Amino acid sequence: MTNEPARWFWAAGALVLWLLLTGFVVWRERRARAAARAKSEALVGDGETLLVAFASQTGFAEELAWMTAKGLRHGGVGARVLSFADLDVATLKAAGRALLIVSTTGEGDPPDSAARFVRKAMASSADLNGLRFGLLALGDRSYDRFCGFGHAVDAWLRRSGAEPLFDMVEVDNGEAGAIRHWQHQLNQITGSLAVPDWTPPAYDPWRLVERTLVNPGGPGGEAWLLAFEPVGSAPDWSAGDIAEVGLPERDGVTPGSREYSIGSLPSDGRVEFLIRLMRHPDGTPGLASGWLTQDLKIGDQIGMRLRTNRSFHGPADATPMILIGNGTGIAGLRAHLKARTAAGGGAWLLFGERTRAHDAFFDDDLQAWRTAGVLRRLDRCFSRDAGDGRYVQDLVAAAGDDLRDWVSRGAAIYVCGSLEGMSQGVHAALETALGADAVLAMLEDGRYRRDVY
Repeated sequence: MTNEPARWFWAAGALVLWLLLTGFVVWRERRARAAARAKSEALVGDGETLLVAFASQTGFAEELAWMTAKGLRHGGVGARVLSFADLDVATLKAAGRALLIVSTTGEGDPPDSAARFVRKAMASSADLNGLRFGLLALGDRSYDRFCGFGHAVDAWLRRSGAEPLFDMVEVDNGEAGAIRHWQHQLNQITGSLAVPDWTPPAYDPWRLVERTLVNPGGPGGEAWLLAFEPVGSAPDWSAGDIAEVGLPERDGVTPGSREYSIGSLPSDGRVEFLIRLMRHPDGTPGLASGWLTQDLKIGDQIGMRLRTNRSFHGPADATPMILIGNGTGIAGLRAHLKARTAAGGGAWLLFGERTRAHDAFFDDDLQAWRTAGVLRRLDRCFSRDAGDGRYVQDLVAAAGDDLRDWVSRGAAIYVCGSLEGMSQGVHAALETALGADAVLAMLEDGRYRRDVY
């Protein structure tokens, strides 16, 4: 009995200490969120503001979110940064455009900070029509469900009616090339190429050995075939991989890099690109395309790095491929055709451009592949030709029965070309032909892949 008051005293003291500690933790969390909100407001611009949301376990996704916001702001686009802990469906829908950076923990699990969002928002589909999003998924390929939470978020957004600005970018253990690809997509949003790379690549020297104008007089602007040979040992690459070309310093500014789909294989001994010369409204050539197609001389060297792009690697040769594209996007599809054999599952190309007389790119190659049996079917349309006037999505819409037959036999669909217009039109046509659920299932299974820009 004599010890009872002391016990009560210590118990009361422990309770007071626990309450103080709990209050401090709550205060610190609220202060951190308030600081984040204040920091976010500082990045808001005068025009449209993009939502940048992150789900982070170790802090890397949050760091990339703030770098993303600063990159947008540098390009004249406002940004608002939120943690998934503070995100809800109403905020997403109101955003109009959103960029999401999400980590995966363990075997496909969400970070702790995203648990509430998963429970309250992702438990069922939502009405997110009108939302356009980009998604950067961080993961580790040593786990079976690589970027599992990123894939889950992507599928939920699509099922809820949101449309992607571009296909999901996957990052394996912070791989620098994939992060630069994300930055490249940001540059497409802002229209700026003058933003320094976050993680400057180690470029290898390559020498220009061929530059040929392939569509003289074409109504859509000049398209040039460029070929570069390595100076020294040749690196290895696969159909679907990307080349990062370092741009030269101009006016004291190093504008970073530009990405191009590779239209050749290592067996060709060189990398080949099909590049459209872009012009500004005043007629001056684009920074990258002007330098590559006009300023470089045969024999000049550039810095270039070949980046693995697993999300656009082809299936096994026995799997039939449906290749869909327009314009210079045929370069990326050409590499896949080069990688196929006549004994495999074959390929079907649906391609659209402006005029047959000028823009039937790589026609000799295509006819040779048809003769060899690699290309089982070739459908082309030319929007400016009298009696045609169709776009590649019209070809897709008209071939619904045959598309369903190919897909039922296990075919994979690969799309390469322009993001605006073509890829969206093709996606809608595929949903009509195959069904929206079937297209989404093909996306999730890796049987529907896109390299659009």
